[in-house]
Amino acid sequence: MWSHLERGSSPVDWCESNYSISPLIAEFVNTVSNILFFLFPPVLIHLFQEYSKFFNPAINVLWVLLMIVGLSSAYFHATLSLVGQLLDELAILWVFMAAFAMFLPKRYFPKFLGGNRRILALYSSVFSVMSTGFLVMHPAANAFALMTLALPAMGFLCKELTRVKCARVYRLGLRCVAICFLAMFCWIIDRVFCDAWLSISFPYMHGIWHVLIFIASYTALVLFAYFNVSEERPEQKPQLKYWPRNDFELGIPYITIKHPCKKDYNIAI
Repeated sequence: MWSHLERGSSPVDWCESNYSISPLIAEFVNTVSNILFFLFPPVLIHLFQEYSKFFNPAINVLWVLLMIVGLSSAYFHATLSLVGQLLDELAILWVFMAAFAMFLPKRYFPKFLGGNRRILALYSSVFSVMSTGFLVMHPAANAFALMTLALPAMGFLCKELTRVKCARVYRLGLRCVAICFLAMFCWIIDRVFCDAWLSISFPYMHGIWHVLIFIASYTALVLFAYFNVSEERPEQKPQLKYWPRNDFELGIPYITIKHPCKKDYNIAI
């Protein structure tokens, strides 16, 4: 049992050479490239105060889960232990399922849910627990299995973008999809063309993946938060803004509520 905590016990080893920069950190760049997962969520929690107060406080669960993903990923790449790998992958799974339960439009709810998001959250939790068991039993295939979740998520995002009327939201959606596919491209070529990257002394595409996938992930959550208010509380008139300057669209996007009103606690997970 304790052997799973040992360094190098994971069957997964990325392209970056082990202990080439630090004798204490297996994959140095892959470890420190998770820094955005720690820096951005506290800022997002602050920026989403209005959203949390007037619409859905559960949004903060997603920002905390992103921090857990970053912590788990950093631990895994620092040690390459099996426990680190599983923590990393399970954290990603729970982000997907929490976002699914929180943001799935009610027009797609099966009839037996009766439009109740709390019941959807319950079923999602059960599925997550069962999937957790599967991931633990088959760790070698987990990375590829989780990658497949990104494709339907991006497809669903593109479908929702076709309904949006705000050009600013649409532009952010296009950037999000482009960054997501660029991140996936970096992930793939790190695995497939590792020898080529090693030959030019740049085996760091997985580290670039960390940066890009965080940007794509939090941007997608911002977009789905906007869609969620627009769908369930259109009278609140959600607005997409950017920090630190609202006229600079490459800043940090967040959602504000133009017309706050009493929130419906049935939307929270």
